[in-house]
Amino acid sequence: MKRRNFIKNSAAGTAGIISAPLLASCEDKKNTAKESAATTSVKPIVIATWDVENATAKAWEVLNKGGSALDAVEQGVMMEEADVNNQSVGKGGRPDRDGNVTLDACIMDKDSNCGAVVYLQNITHAVSVARKVMEDTPHVMLAGKGAEQFAYEKGFQKENLLTEKSKQEWLEWAKTSKYEPIINIENHDTIGMLTIDSNGDMAGACTTSGMAYKIGGRIGDSPIIGAGLFVDNEVGGATATGVGEEVVRTVGSFLIVELMRQGKSPQEACEEGVRRILAKNKNKPDFQIGFIAMNKKGETGAYCIHPGFSYRVFSELGHTNTPSNSHIKA
Repeated sequence: MKRRNFIKNSAAGTAGIISAPLLASCEDKKNTAKESAATTSVKPIVIATWDVENATAKAWEVLNKGGSALDAVEQGVMMEEADVNNQSVGKGGRPDRDGNVTLDACIMDKDSNCGAVVYLQNITHAVSVARKVMEDTPHVMLAGKGAEQFAYEKGFQKENLLTEKSKQEWLEWAKTSKYEPIINIENHDTIGMLTIDSNGDMAGACTTSGMAYKIGGRIGDSPIIGAGLFVDNEVGGATATGVGEEVVRTVGSFLIVELMRQGKSPQEACEEGVRRILAKNKNKPDFQIGFIAMNKKGETGAYCIHPGFSYRVFSELGHTNTPSNSHIKA
């Protein structure tokens, strides 16, 4: 019995002695890999859903001056929030069926910090309020009147977001009061943006006024971390556009980042994300859904199940509008 105990105790002691240097060795290798990655030359890049040249150009301007990925995505999507001609983002967005313009947005940085606002009214720059939620509160998401009051406390000004054009279109729709979303009119143009800065760090943002003439209180995927947007600074990021309900059901953006973690390219990951949604919607009528993605190498991808989708890339090579072969029909 004494001999057995001696052998057992000796084995345990030896295991302890061996495991420590082994763990240290593994940790050293891990740190060396991180240091190597950190010293790798990285070129800034911006990618955004749809052909939003002003937004990508603004984000690129920030990056080109040495700004952070986080500042770039915020200032980039703010361009669309302030553009009253874009009727699915920010001021001028199409209202819900009661005539209220309500905004949803989220933002995520290199350290996985994130903030979001949902059903925000009377404030143009929802993405900036989302950033304040991230940086100035212990929370991730604020909603409705609480989000609006928080915005006022942070110095945001109250504005009427319903433009005359969007109001007249809503009144015309209200004559029939049929809630039948129409592709490319009522359920797309959410702007999602991903960036890499000169330090090799990533960030993302997503902002929208949501589906036109939606039921009051409806929230899609855009402000939901993991659904409408997800960024992992070690792997890459993804963001979505289209019918938000379908993205929420598959936690779409998180899925695409995880697929990239497993070795798929951004393009392969986007295609797989769309396929999974299609597999769950075989008997549903035509709808639109799309993703864009970018990995840490700056490789990009996009896929959409409705014609007309495009995404814009802005880098040191200049801005390019991705050709129409990046989408498929449902």
